[in-house]
Amino acid sequence: MAGIGVRLNKIYSKNTIATSLFGFGYSTVITIAPMFLVIATAMGMQWMLGFSEAGYDVRELYSCTILYIFVFSLLTSSPFNAVLSKYLSDVIYRDSYEDILPCFYVGLFINILFSTAVGIPFCIREYFVGGIDPVFILAGYCGYTTMVLVFYSMLYLAICKDYKKISLFFLIGMVFAILVSLLLVKVLKVEIALGMLISMDAGFLLIATLELALVRGYFRENSGRYKEVLLYFKKYWALIVTNFLYTLGLYIHNFVFWTTEGRTVVADCFVCMSSYDLATCLAMFTNLSSTVIFISRVEMNFHEKYRNYSEAVIGGRGIDIRNSKTKMFEQLAEELMNLVRIQFIVSVVIFLFAMIFLPRLGYGGLVMQIYPCLAAGYFILFTMYAAIIFLYYYNDMTGALITASIFCVVTFFGTIFATHLSQIWYGIGLTIGALSGWIFAYMRLRYIEKNLDTMVFCNGSIMERGHGHKPSNLVYYRKVGRGRR
Repeated sequence: MAGIGVRLNKIYSKNTIATSLFGFGYSTVITIAPMFLVIATAMGMQWMLGFSEAGYDVRELYSCTILYIFVFSLLTSSPFNAVLSKYLSDVIYRDSYEDILPCFYVGLFINILFSTAVGIPFCIREYFVGGIDPVFILAGYCGYTTMVLVFYSMLYLAICKDYKKISLFFLIGMVFAILVSLLLVKVLKVEIALGMLISMDAGFLLIATLELALVRGYFRENSGRYKEVLLYFKKYWALIVTNFLYTLGLYIHNFVFWTTEGRTVVADCFVCMSSYDLATCLAMFTNLSSTVIFISRVEMNFHEKYRNYSEAVIGGRGIDIRNSKTKMFEQLAEELMNLVRIQFIVSVVIFLFAMIFLPRLGYGGLVMQIYPCLAAGYFILFTMYAAIIFLYYYNDMTGALITASIFCVVTFFGTIFATHLSQIWYGIGLTIGALSGWIFAYMRLRYIEKNLDTMVFCNGSIMERGHGHKPSNLVYYRKVGRGRR
């Protein structure tokens, strides 16, 4: 992500309020704009097409379908993309760009095969149990598949630092979706919910097509080393589990509440709890700026200190290694503290606006009772994720895996306990889970700081490891005379 850092350094170097605001806006556009574009498009379609006039069951079916498309496409694609990202980083470090296309094809095949296989049983249940229109089922399944493609291709454009193109493609795709929805509903008289779902499918498909075409345009040579990509899944299996557990932890508290008495069941297939899900969405948006802050700070400050330490290890003096190590960990601690300070101020401001204005817009009652505790939980959660990223910097797969495991497991059992509490404490499971993961990740980073020299200089081996018979203990032979040694 060095491309972001270079641009932000130029923006922030002027040290004015205007440039600081512009830098924050620039970071927002290139990181989280696609999410807001999709949300704005969905809301715009509903307003233009008169979606509120549709029946309650139709509106709930459409809302649950869109919810499931996003949640489960992210869940099924997240495990593999972590390993593929690691492979791409190593390929770029070696300057062997001809190995990117094999990674692209292998990852595409695995993602599509796994995701589609997971979605088929649910579609069968929709038809036989829910009695849903097959055309609507097919539209939902296509939306799920195209969303997997979108998430997958975004990985390669992110590696290429082409965040502007990602936002541009989402803008084009969502404008196209709105135009298609107007054509289907207003001209061809397609039922509103089905027309909106097909339109979103068309927009996602256009985005995925543009992204895939751009990736193929960037990388034209193919080394044919497909087996090497597959070996990475075996070698870095911890990355698969870590990313899956972290992503699962983001939604597992929702899944728990989907089993309570307050849930809504749609067509005997879809399950949700609208008040808790909406409070979760608001809490996530309250703290989403932490992603922007973290990317900006790491790109501008920590990455340089980490690079200086790496260069000192390769060819520097002992004093250079020690000095660069000290500066690197001082910068790491400063980044974590700055992230907490800045995000706290931003979250408090957004929280106050939400508590004052959202009830006037109709978002009150149970939603606003659940929201505060979840907002605190997501504040800690995004800070924990920053610590996981730092663990990746030091190749501490074990620490990252344990952190994600603690977060997911504690959140699960904490949420089960929270279902028996009053409504204001419904989000305490996520809060405790994120706090537990954060504490372990912080302790792990302190452990790395104390033992980094051992990890860097003492984990290698002089002789290459292999399988077979043990070599002879004889290391030297000198012939002195006949029959003598």
